[in-house]
Amino acid sequence: MAHINITFPDGTVKEFGHGSTGKQIAEHVSKGLAREALAVEVNGEVWDLGRPITADSSLRILKWGDDGGKYAFWHSSAHLMAEAIEAHYPGTKFGIGPPIENGFYYDIDMGDHTLTGEDLVRIEKTMYELCGRDVPYVREEKSWDEAVAYFKKKGDPYKLELLEDLKGETITFYHQGDFTDLCYGPHIPSTGRIKAIKLLSVAGAYWRGSEKNKMLQRIYGVTFPTAKELEEHLFRLEEAKRRDHRKIGQELELFHLSPAVGSGLPLWLPKGTVIRESLIEFLRDEQRKRGYVSVVTPHIGNLELYKTSGHYPYYKDSQFPPIVLENGEAFLLKPMNCPHHHQIYAAKPRSYRDLPIRLAEFGTVYRYEQSGEMNGLTRVRGFTQDDAHIYCRHDQVKQEIRTTVELTQLVFETFGMEVRTRLSYRDDKNVEKYGGDAAFWDRAQREIKEVADEMKLNYFVGVGEASFYGPKIDFMVKDALGRTWQLGTVQVDYVMPERFQLEYTGSDGQKHRPVIIHRAPFGSMERFVGILIEHFAGEFPLWLAPVQAVVLPITDAYLEYAKQVCGQLTEAGVRCELDERNEKIGYKIRDSETKKVPFMLVVGEKEMQGNTVAVRQHTKGDLGAMTREAFLAKTLSAIQQKSLTV
Repeated sequence: MAHINITFPDGTVKEFGHGSTGKQIAEHVSKGLAREALAVEVNGEVWDLGRPITADSSLRILKWGDDGGKYAFWHSSAHLMAEAIEAHYPGTKFGIGPPIENGFYYDIDMGDHTLTGEDLVRIEKTMYELCGRDVPYVREEKSWDEAVAYFKKKGDPYKLELLEDLKGETITFYHQGDFTDLCYGPHIPSTGRIKAIKLLSVAGAYWRGSEKNKMLQRIYGVTFPTAKELEEHLFRLEEAKRRDHRKIGQELELFHLSPAVGSGLPLWLPKGTVIRESLIEFLRDEQRKRGYVSVVTPHIGNLELYKTSGHYPYYKDSQFPPIVLENGEAFLLKPMNCPHHHQIYAAKPRSYRDLPIRLAEFGTVYRYEQSGEMNGLTRVRGFTQDDAHIYCRHDQVKQEIRTTVELTQLVFETFGMEVRTRLSYRDDKNVEKYGGDAAFWDRAQREIKEVADEMKLNYFVGVGEASFYGPKIDFMVKDALGRTWQLGTVQVDYVMPERFQLEYTGSDGQKHRPVIIHRAPFGSMERFVGILIEHFAGEFPLWLAPVQAVVLPITDAYLEYAKQVCGQLTEAGVRCELDERNEKIGYKIRDSETKKVPFMLVVGEKEMQGNTVAVRQHTKGDLGAMTREAFLAKTLSAIQQKSLTV
């Protein structure tokens, strides 16, 4: 009997019978693990537990706590919801039903019927009934012709359209109970694993994201293996509403979205600009320490520049249309900073002694996001990237990757955010998506893995997540609500130096290509600030707070002294405001609390006579009296150290 060798994450290798399934392998490892297993990761790809493994493989058994396990769980839940919908509304046409970061959705066409809250309750109840039957999810391979015949008979135009894109590929159906769907998988073993269900909302969604297509109804839902986890999740959703950066941004006067300016083009108000500029100053200071030099590039560029880079026409659907002049010359709103930086590098001859060259820019770029996809600051059409490009020799690549990773780690440590790292590789089954020579790709992927191993990063591999010009290290950041955001990135690029014919003269007197490392710790200023607003619920650490202290005179009799206190703090670099309104002190304190000002300094007769201030801290209350000098020293120390707490 033929055998296969399975390599486990701890490096051990075991031999199994050819065609063994993930379930059988899990049972061999541990009966308890087999009971928890939801799916299996084979060579970086998530499979059903029941799929036979027919070649030597690396294998990881996936449970609920694993990303791949949740993916399979919520993918299966989408199919369960579709079965319940079809049971109540025969003839419903189904679009796509993928898992998403926190749950799943399904796009459906119900003709003239518009879903209501009562419909969701009815569907949810049926889902629970279907779970109780504990039927298996069954994978079945079909020929393309068989699949087309099935959905023609069913009268589902959406699945038939999807099948047109799958000609020549293996077609798979999944069955559970009375429901069958066109699906690549993966799925969990059976419906009985799903114990807690909540259908959250209904929204409109154009078929395949195009405004030219029909508007479908999209049902969002979430499921869990236990009722307790669902309860905790629903609590986090409520907390997320409280922390919504759009709501807090308006309340704290941080940014404004004006229809007169245009969708997805935020206006930074004075207080929001303070936060933005503080972040920029923080990163610029760290970049200066590491040998970066600042550059500035235009907001538009000649279309030929982006044709050379490959950003146009391959990504033209996400870009604004070209601006064509009378003489036929065409320009594009800048979608990326990198082609401009490459021209700066190429502006004069370079020697191996000059490298590495580190060019940094807070450069604004533009993407044409669909109107339904924009969301406050986190999804916009115009945004500023904290971009930098490092041009280095091949022997410098690993050290430069290491230093960029260290800088990115410093950024997220400063904000107290937990970070997990993804090594984003190309998909060898879909190589036409990527530019450049395969040997360079192999080398770059090996280099980022070696750095990750040497730095003992907590990482996982994401096959198919690479950019078209190179693999990358992506930083997956967890916020205060446990949500994961992809923020910073470090990319290794052997492709653009070839496309732009970038060179340097080596020690041998010959011309060589540099390697480019792209990096952006924040990702974009807009998205990062939006995430920070929600992470801190608007209660920013002292060094970032738009107003760090407010002086509150009890009556007008102490206004002059209050002005002295505010002036002293302002002169020392503390962002201080004076509340000289003719209001009661209790009202002023409550108003400052609402505005989330870190420190309130109350001054009256006692404080004026003693040259002190009565200090109140946001959410903590009265801290007692301090001399002006003591408060100033305490405040400046916390600002300088960028402390999260004071």
